[in-house]
Amino acid sequence: MQDRCQALPEDPAGSRADFASGEARAAYEPSPDEIRRASDLLKVVGDLTRMRILCALLRGELSVSDLQQSLDMSQSAVSHQLRSLRDANLVKYRREWKTVYYSLADDHVLDLITLVVEHIRHD
Repeated sequence: MQDRCQALPEDPAGSRADFASGEARAAYEPSPDEIRRASDLLKVVGDLTRMRILCALLRGELSVSDLQQSLDMSQSAVSHQLRSLRDANLVKYRREWKTVYYSLADDHVLDLITLVVEHIRHD
């Protein structure tokens, strides 16, 4: 089974800052702590299984069982990867009786996935 992330259309108003000038770029230069945290986050996203989970969640909220079936993985393997994504604040969850539902944590996660997919499609 092959999962594919679908890039979302660009915001017509333009959501990215204009980085034409060096001054604009310098304003966004991260601190050493932000660089470390960004690196840690990209390590989490860089795992193939976790990226597949994030891409599946682009469709909306899914239960662990839904993810298990969609990804053709065991429940324990899915839960293990979801724990890493939760720890990185990339997904959120809610419990309904015995069923746990997951979704992307916020629009920043959606933007991150979209930007990565747009970048690889650009080549």
